[in-house]
Amino acid sequence: MTEFQHHQKRIIDLVLAVIGLVLLWWLILLAAFLAFLKTGTNGFFTQTRIGKNGKPFSIFKIRTIKMGANPRNPPQSALSAFLRNKKLDELPQLYNVLIGNMSFVGPRPDVPGFADKLQGKDRKLLQLRPGITGPATLQFKNEEALLAAQANPEHYNQTVIWPEKVRINLEYLHHWSLRKDISYIFQTIFG
Repeated sequence: MTEFQHHQKRIIDLVLAVIGLVLLWWLILLAAFLAFLKTGTNGFFTQTRIGKNGKPFSIFKIRTIKMGANPRNPPQSALSAFLRNKKLDELPQLYNVLIGNMSFVGPRPDVPGFADKLQGKDRKLLQLRPGITGPATLQFKNEEALLAAQANPEHYNQTVIWPEKVRINLEYLHHWSLRKDISYIFQTIFG
């Protein structure tokens, strides 16, 4: 991506984040309130993720599991399943986009131990802001089910899914276009 394309992408992100927050603030607060009632704790969830240039940042989401639950196999309430299935738990990330930690489209922000460990040409991915959606996110939209079907999900993620996500995201970086970003956003919303 050129410097101009980075600026173009950022302007689109700002405009869409403002529009999204103006239109959906009430839904974000409602989901957070329902999550608070269900989990008995703050309805918002924050977690450290790796961002642009390898800098850690706090990602914001709607809490879908109780504190202390096993994140690999959490008990799922109907509300949690609904929020995750409809991706409503991701809406607070509009704030991350607004403040510049994230973009609408890009590689999903990973927990420390993945993106920050990239080597060689793969480190070019750190030139991008992580995204709410993107080509690898769409390719692996059933990732939880895919991992659940594996005897060793962590090994499968590290040897199969993660390398494929890196390949897909590098291709996205090298062949970026505004038209593709708009297409990924529409696929995420309506797909």
